Amino acid sequence: MAGLSRPQMMEQVYLAGEEEDLYSGYDYYNPALDTEGLADDLQFQQAVVKTSHGRRPSLQTAARGTIGMGVGTATNARLGTAARMSTAARGRMGTGMIAGDDGPRPMTAIKSAGFRPREVFDHLHKQGSPLEAKPETPEDQMRLLERKVHELIDESCLANSRGELALALEKAKEAGRKERILVRQREQQSQTDQANLDLTYAVLFNLASQYAANEMFAEAINTYNVIVKNRMFSNAGRLRVNMGNIYFRQKNYPKAIKFYRMALDQVPNAHKEMRTKIMQNIGIVFVKMGQYTDAITSFEHIMSEGPNFKTGFNLILCYYALGDQSKMRAGFQKLLTVDLKIEDEEKYIAQADDKQAMLLLEVIKNDSLRQIERERKYEAERCIKYAAKIISPAIESSFSDGYDWCIEQVKNSQHLDLANDLEIDKAIMFLKLKDFQQAIETLKSFEKKESKVASTAATNLSFLYYLEADYAQADKYAEVAMTADRYNPSALVNKGNVLFAYEDYEKAREFFKEALSNDSSCVEALYNLGLTNKRLKRLEDALDAFYKLHAILRNSPQVMYQVADIHDQLGETAQASEWFMQVIGVMPSDPSVLARLGELYDNEGDKSQAFQYYYDSNRYLPSNIPVLEWLGAYYVDSQFCEKAIPFFEQGALVQPTQVKWHLMMASCYRRSGNYHKALDTYRDIHRKFPENVECLKFLVRLSTDLGLKDAQDYANKLKKAEKNKELREQQRASSAGRRNSLRARRTSSAGSDREGSAGKVRKGADRDERKKSILDEKDGKPFQASHKDNVDASYSDPLGPQRERPKTASRRKDPHEDEFGDEELGEDLLPE
Repeated sequence: MAGLSRPQMMEQVYLAGEEEDLYSGYDYYNPALDTEGLADDLQFQQAVVKTSHGRRPSLQTAARGTIGMGVGTATNARLGTAARMSTAARGRMGTGMIAGDDGPRPMTAIKSAGFRPREVFDHLHKQGSPLEAKPETPEDQMRLLERKVHELIDESCLANSRGELALALEKAKEAGRKERILVRQREQQSQTDQANLDLTYAVLFNLASQYAANEMFAEAINTYNVIVKNRMFSNAGRLRVNMGNIYFRQKNYPKAIKFYRMALDQVPNAHKEMRTKIMQNIGIVFVKMGQYTDAITSFEHIMSEGPNFKTGFNLILCYYALGDQSKMRAGFQKLLTVDLKIEDEEKYIAQADDKQAMLLLEVIKNDSLRQIERERKYEAERCIKYAAKIISPAIESSFSDGYDWCIEQVKNSQHLDLANDLEIDKAIMFLKLKDFQQAIETLKSFEKKESKVASTAATNLSFLYYLEADYAQADKYAEVAMTADRYNPSALVNKGNVLFAYEDYEKAREFFKEALSNDSSCVEALYNLGLTNKRLKRLEDALDAFYKLHAILRNSPQVMYQVADIHDQLGETAQASEWFMQVIGVMPSDPSVLARLGELYDNEGDKSQAFQYYYDSNRYLPSNIPVLEWLGAYYVDSQFCEKAIPFFEQGALVQPTQVKWHLMMASCYRRSGNYHKALDTYRDIHRKFPENVECLKFLVRLSTDLGLKDAQDYANKLKKAEKNKELREQQRASSAGRRNSLRARRTSSAGSDREGSAGKVRKGADRDERKKSILDEKDGKPFQASHKDNVDASYSDPLGPQRERPKTASRRKDPHEDEFGDEELGEDLLPE
């Protein structure tokens, strides 16, 4: 078998064991599939030699292609195998096979075929991938630079959309620098005919836009002029609209009109929408300049060519400014005829049994196109409502008649659904005009209309009656609103408010929670829920509600105040102070919040900080009595009585009938050592309040200390005032006794005669006492006190007891006393 090939040997083995091996034939396969024996098949080798794959390349080509063979694909591997086979057949040296005595064998070379040493691949890795290799030709460099300019423009636009205006401008400037480098490189390569004008236009336009966004108007105008004056840029004249917008922002209206008109001249008539927008800008500039006739000309031209709601509304405003009633009516009618450009709403309605239509409706009912339609409809309704509110008082003798005419016109137009909303707006306008009766009558007319409108009207009626404190009617219409629409959160809030007014806090809390379950963004329900929990002493629940509301209304001072107040009630002083500081950050001039902060710091013992907040509160609200009392007491405690006098003067202005403010001013003068000013103040007090006993006591004391002659007169007046005070007290006691006797007479009829006679006796005695005092005064004989009588001039200082002054020494120094009398003199100090 040595001279047989592998297929022949396999065939011979198969035939030899045919009779002996029972399992022969299971490992037999087609010889054509034996690829391992192709190297020994002479016919196959000769056929390969005749093909192009069997041709042996030259030595230099093989040496250059060694590296390329290292990165081989499946096809390259097959070609390499065929090449090695063909070389072995031709018997050449240095190839994949070497001929020997026993047939060809694989060659064992020092370097493997198709590979290079490791350092070659390391060098390639350092050079980079062939796809990312640096351009070697100037054309590649310019192409890469152009791509970089495009990327910078995109980054600038994206930064502008994010609001990062400074970064957008920096990227635009960098794009401009690289674009100029690109132009210079093309000039150096003499490729100016390949200049990309569109790229230059994009760079300049983006740069001008970023200048305008950063309010660098002079630079923006200069950049736009570079584009406009270059005739190589087609349609560059339209950018004069942007230049006009810049002049409009600078309030340079004549130049804005000039550039708008220049842009309008360069826009062809085929571009109607563009021309309409430019003319609308011209009309708005005329309105800003007060030239309403010219503005009407522009707006009327737009309404004849391509009417829209904004232009129609501006036209009505111009008619209103000129006071032309007939044109206001015509303008409003023209506004109602503007096409919304919205398809029929029936496409959003599907039958319940049509599942495919229901699925389609679910997809398109809130898509982007549907949102655009809603925005258009909302804009149209807003323009119509505002126009009706503006012209209704001007087109008729009264506001009500004018509004009725507008409502009638709306009912006869395509905006029929808007008529009910105008009726509601009419009632609200009556409320603003303080005509509550007309508002109530207007809202009551909706009771028999469709459920949604009736619910809205009943909600407004309930709120109106709640403001008038007619809680029964408010409750009635709140029930009507809930009956028409149980899921109306405003109706539920009104019902809860009525229960809150009745102090039924538990039920009110349930209605507020139900309103929140129907509409989680109802801030009124959330705020009222917090107040209700606060009344129920559920401070933690109230705090949770106000924290949720704070997440919705970040800068609401009412919400932050409630959070601070609840923290204060919980004893969390630090948290309360922090939240009050946030309230002051939003409302820095709120005197009540400043006073609360002063109270918190006063309770903590920080008098200086409390004084600062109380003082700021007094600056914004000088009539706050508790703040005035605290500030005056602070200065008195600090031994600066003269500084407390202005605050007591403010208190006397706020409460002129209260004698305590005048007494405290006089006490401040006395404590500060200004006795004459104190005496004058007490005399003024005595003129204003002649029966005041404390004032007379001070006058007696001061007059006596100062050695004045009026001391005895004030002493007599003091005694008389004390006597009158006793009489008034007796009269008060007798009147109280009479009231008690009358009460007892009603309850017990047995002793009525006896009590009546006793009452007459007491009444007669009181009458005689009063007559005696009156006669004494008429005769000019007041109660005189002899010099032997001791007048009680003791008083209680309204500012409290005065602090004792610190003692400077225990005893006075004797001038004759020798300082060194107790010391023994040393022998060194004695005379010699």
